[in-house]
Amino acid sequence: MSTNNIQSEQSAYLKELNALFIPLDGMENLDRMVNAIGDADIVLLGEASHGTADFYRYRAELSKRLIANKGFNIIGVEGDWPAAYRLNRYVKGMVGSDSSASDALGDFTRWPTWMWANTDICYFAEWLKEHNAANHTESSERPKVGFYGIDMYSLWESMEAIIGYLEETKSPQLEQARRTYACFDPYSKDHQSYGIAAGLLSESCENEVVELLKQMQNRRMAHPASEEELNAEVNMLVTSSSEAYYRTMVRGGPESWNVRDKHMVESLKRIMAYYGRTAKAIVWEHNTHIGDARATDMIQDGMVNVGQLLREDPEHRVFAVGFGTYQGEVLAGRAWGDPVEKMIVPPGQPGSWEDYMHRAGEGRDGMVMLSDTSSVLHKSIGHRAIGVVYNPDHERYGNYVPSNMADRYDAFIHIDRTTALQPLPVHQPVATEALF
Repeated sequence: MSTNNIQSEQSAYLKELNALFIPLDGMENLDRMVNAIGDADIVLLGEASHGTADFYRYRAELSKRLIANKGFNIIGVEGDWPAAYRLNRYVKGMVGSDSSASDALGDFTRWPTWMWANTDICYFAEWLKEHNAANHTESSERPKVGFYGIDMYSLWESMEAIIGYLEETKSPQLEQARRTYACFDPYSKDHQSYGIAAGLLSESCENEVVELLKQMQNRRMAHPASEEELNAEVNMLVTSSSEAYYRTMVRGGPESWNVRDKHMVESLKRIMAYYGRTAKAIVWEHNTHIGDARATDMIQDGMVNVGQLLREDPEHRVFAVGFGTYQGEVLAGRAWGDPVEKMIVPPGQPGSWEDYMHRAGEGRDGMVMLSDTSSVLHKSIGHRAIGVVYNPDHERYGNYVPSNMADRYDAFIHIDRTTALQPLPVHQPVATEALF
């Protein structure tokens, strides 16, 4: 393509973004986003990194408005189920729950701890608790807003929770659960050791997990739904998915990624089924999960994601909001399990989505609605993604995902200059295995 043609395409792209760009003016214009969401029953709120405070603040503000004005009652996050369930108990005021949100975040000890054990989540959790207390009584038919982790890294924690529940309820499935847990004992809660044994040496606990899953499903069908039944059900789903994830991870390829994203979708659907006809869910995850994989190069590698799977489900009306920044700060580690650092995010690469949004807004924060764009914005363009492992000096070699933005999201929020999260003090973190 000639230089003149490239310049003409770039000019057309920027011209359309200029026309679409809506300044946020603080957060005053967010109601326009709420109106655009319309009658969706699932709203996906992304982030370009796991360590940026502004993404959390805008997601919290959007979530508050969706809860207060549109009756949304489920927050599903890219976090472990057992740790998030402790916070869920707090925001719902359940018997025996913690006395503060910061205490209720105390189980988020797995690296990267800052993703959920941070001040912005603490403030949001306190708002959720106050909202639930003010808007729901014992006789109310409206369910309280819940906070749930829909990820699947908590293999051992979920097994322990299942055994505790079955002991408490004197369930006949207890012995099978103990046999299943004993199968994992030789690996001393080491995911990598289990993955190598299961994926390369065919020494897996798959049969034990499948049998327990069948028994637990039969139990669920025989008992009326309750919050603790839901807790046990999803912990069992976590155990099954996590076992499959670690078994497939060591082989490489897209299978382990797909296991994880399919699990997150299934977890969300189980929660929504528990809430019944009133269920309306907000999902907080990285853009890599909530932006439709079919609009990126992920599809060429045989990968699916949460955004794609939910959009393909005819039972739900989905609205996906991507988030990004031109420059600023982020919390991340230099390598897996390294101490967290506040890093500088350099300006977006010339010709990237971040660069165009910066130029369209002339350095202002803003948003664009992408549902009704012309063909101009349906071309592939680089879109930045920062994981929990990050090196700003190397980002141009692997941090830009080719994306058709108008197909990947329904709307996008651009924060021109961002600030890093403020983590809460937590116990010594334990490293896990994920990039986004």
